[in-house]
Amino acid sequence: MKFVDYVTVSVRSGKGGAGSVSFRRAKFEPKGGPDGGNGGEGGSVIIVADSQLYTLLDHRYNRHHFAENGHNGSGALKSGKDGNNIVLRVPVGTVVKDTDTEELIGELVVEGETMVLAQGGRGGKGNDFFNSSTHQTPRHAQPGEPGEERNITFELKLLADVGLVGFPNAGKSTLVASVSAARPKIADYPFTTLEPSLGVVSVDNFQSFVIADIPGIIEGASEGKGLGIQFLKHIERNAVLLFLIPVTSDDIGAEYRTLLGELEAFDASMLDKPRLVGISKLDLLPSEERVKFEKKARKSIPADIPTIAFSSVAHMKLDELKRMLWGYVVESKSFGEINP
Repeated sequence: MKFVDYVTVSVRSGKGGAGSVSFRRAKFEPKGGPDGGNGGEGGSVIIVADSQLYTLLDHRYNRHHFAENGHNGSGALKSGKDGNNIVLRVPVGTVVKDTDTEELIGELVVEGETMVLAQGGRGGKGNDFFNSSTHQTPRHAQPGEPGEERNITFELKLLADVGLVGFPNAGKSTLVASVSAARPKIADYPFTTLEPSLGVVSVDNFQSFVIADIPGIIEGASEGKGLGIQFLKHIERNAVLLFLIPVTSDDIGAEYRTLLGELEAFDASMLDKPRLVGISKLDLLPSEERVKFEKKARKSIPADIPTIAFSSVAHMKLDELKRMLWGYVVESKSFGEINP
């Protein structure tokens, strides 16, 4: 399924039905009182968060959503039928904006959460509503109120516990494939990952967390260079960040600082998230050099940042990495960091 994280739609709610002007007409009551019913409510356009959806693809090809008008009232105090609502389903993590004003309408971050995009117009009152002791034969009724029409932008930001941050070909997709059932595209060249993907990682005692594979960042991504800028937003909602740097890097410390700088330039609040550094592709080093290399790599990273070297291909120290990540996920949830 193609990953789509941005789409614009047009929505219009239904107008309310008109109230009725009617009077009772019976055999022994030729001049009965008013009995005009009210018009029905117009249908609304509503969105609901659905955890079974992972893309906005459906809305790319169906961009116009018009709810049903309310039906008119009639005699004998019969109210018109309400118009049917339209319910649009979007992935959890969808941001909703008014396209024309760029105003943030809200965000759907919980399964089943709903939001009204366009409220249906109210039905008009029938003439019975206007009956009073001083005005017993009202000959007017209200028209229904018009519906709302607006252009809406949906923008998806992935909700994951752990987000992977790294340059292209750092081994992010290989890691996700090794620790979860996800099967992202893997190849030995940059920009293999062109779309974000999610994987569920199982830990001890039937516990699990969600990891997000984000397309590689390049230097200058926060300024619009490369593919990274359009996906940096997906890191915003990750509770924990795992920086991936391969053993083949010329300078692990410099690469870490570059990645950190790109996140800070995009959104400085990302630096408040718990983060770890993973030195990937450890299997590329001879076994006798690995311990020495890992000690050297740790010295190039700030002492307060946990660092671990591992190999996804050879499954070296993956269990230790998963337990480290799980510990930080639990801590983040305890302190509320996982909430957007």
